[in-house]
Amino acid sequence: MGLTQSLVVFAIDAQRYALPLAATERVIRVVAVTPLPKAPPIVLGIVDLGGVVLPVINLRARFNHPPRELRPSDHLVLAKAGRRSVALLVNDTHGVLEALPDSYAPGGEILPGLEFLAGALKLQDGLVLIHDLDRLLSLEEETAIDRALGEPADYRATSESGGR
Repeated sequence: MGLTQSLVVFAIDAQRYALPLAATERVIRVVAVTPLPKAPPIVLGIVDLGGVVLPVINLRARFNHPPRELRPSDHLVLAKAGRRSVALLVNDTHGVLEALPDSYAPGGEILPGLEFLAGALKLQDGLVLIHDLDRLLSLEEETAIDRALGEPADYRATSESGGR
């Protein structure tokens, strides 16, 4: 018997997903999203929350759900993805679930090829896919977000390679 893990459960269309509660800051109703030129396609734009600017990540696109317009009922899950705070656009949130480690299977066993998933939790009413925030953004996406959020467009415009 292992320790339980607290998971924040949310939905995109009819599919439920979860994040570790420890990686989640809070959940808010969707607010106006400002477009962010030169951001990778996974970024819908940015939100300014009390002076803190966060990129809004389009989980619909990441998880191959059909695109749709923002709705007033949508939510933003504010979370830590790797070294960056992000706002994850979701349809709805379903609260916190306590899960024992033996109640879920690693992602590769259930859905091979979905590197963004840490695993799946089997519940009586279906699966909850557990999202791995450390693998949410690729290095290229992280770099593109840094550039888009950074200085004016001419800043570091010539440093296309970089990184060791």
